Amino acid sequence: MENTGDKRTAREIITGYTGPKLRIMEVCGTHTHEIFRLGIRALLPKNIELISGPGCPVCVTPTGYIDEAIWLAKEKSATICTFGDLVRVPGSSKSLAGERAEGGHIQVVYSPLDAEIYAKEHPGEQVVFLSVGFETTTPASCLAVKQAIEDGLDNFSILTANKTMPSAYYALKDSVDVYLYPGHVNAITGTKLCESLVADGISGVVAGFTAKELMTALAAAIIKSQEGKPFFVNAYPRVVTREGSREAQKIVADMMEPCDAQWRGLGVIKNSGMKLRSAYGLYDARCKYQIPAIEGHENPACRCGEVLQGKCKSSDCPLFGKNCTPEHPVGACMVSNEGACSAYYSYANM
Repeated sequence: MENTGDKRTAREIITGYTGPKLRIMEVCGTHTHEIFRLGIRALLPKNIELISGPGCPVCVTPTGYIDEAIWLAKEKSATICTFGDLVRVPGSSKSLAGERAEGGHIQVVYSPLDAEIYAKEHPGEQVVFLSVGFETTTPASCLAVKQAIEDGLDNFSILTANKTMPSAYYALKDSVDVYLYPGHVNAITGTKLCESLVADGISGVVAGFTAKELMTALAAAIIKSQEGKPFFVNAYPRVVTREGSREAQKIVADMMEPCDAQWRGLGVIKNSGMKLRSAYGLYDARCKYQIPAIEGHENPACRCGEVLQGKCKSSDCPLFGKNCTPEHPVGACMVSNEGACSAYYSYANM
């Protein structure tokens, strides 16, 4: 067993745990889906609770952001370029798919650079890329803006909803005992930050995405938690280093700055968002189009916000599997391929 000195297999450590209740939050939506898909949840004893956290970027993007994108499409006749999942996320009155049905120009792309290329090839359209995600995807949005500058484009901008994870760890620390940190995020940020969280009583293990890597991370969390003090373990050393990607960190630091950000379910978290610096204001859709303040309104029956906080399971929501399904989602957690509700719907009865 790596990093612990324990000679038992990861499976033996997990299934043989008889200690006090242990709450482990898999922050990453991909972790949630893989743990379900691989049958790992079925191995857990009753005294280990897995909680799905706010690591799905589409899920934590607030309703008001969708409303802003719809406003741009409707009022400014902008072409909205976005990842496919975001098209179906409900806004206050409709989704981007609904806006497209009414004539709005919504273009699905696979990367921010695809949106920049689209803008270059369609100079008569004002193109806005919906920039959502955490530390993993933010550098790509910066690269797209950098490329637009090099190409001399004046018809490309981004609407940012980029977020950073550390503030969420602090916001939820009383709800969990151990975090399973998302390996792809830490591949960018490195582990120095996670190490520093230990001083504030926050424990966590960086996890990969294969069955072996996830089992190893869970076993490490169980062993270290029994020592009775905060800890950090990097259980994904083949990808995650202490320094992370310095090149990615630099381009984000050069082009973006922290800002307060609204998280679905968590409210406004200070300095948890990222926005373009003023020097790049021509590529910031909020500045370029003077978007008015828009306060989104969620369906009051949807408990997506509580799911993201670990306050309830997806199956506790009265809409789950009835009014809310992947084909007809009411909440963002059912839309995204990384959403907790989508995972519960797809795998809970396997």
